[in-house]
Amino acid sequence: GKEDAIKSLVEVPINENGSIPHDWTGVFGSASVLLKTSPEGTGIIAGGPARKVLELAGYKNIRTKSLGSNNKQNVVLATINGLTNIKTPEEVAKLRGKSVQEILG
Repeated sequence: GKEDAIKSLVEVPINENGSIPHDWTGVFGSASVLLKTSPEGTGIIAGGPARKVLELAGYKNIRTKSLGSNNKQNVVLATINGLTNIKTPEEVAKLRGKSVQEILG
């Protein structure tokens, strides 16, 4: 029920443009979804199942391309996989033991 749904909530990184910090590919089964950053004003450019996930996650500017399987459930799970595996610049800096400025250049 509701408790199970709350336990499985995940946080996804959204930058100041309402996009993702960097390009990434989510994979589930034979479905893969390429997630690409986009500048302000682009909107959500995605196929049906991936679009719904991105809208519900709160993204405003992002481009995607579904590759491999067209199975709707697998595309949704591949999109979620991609979003949950994206790392913010802060996370990367912490893993490498550097400052955020060094990571971003």
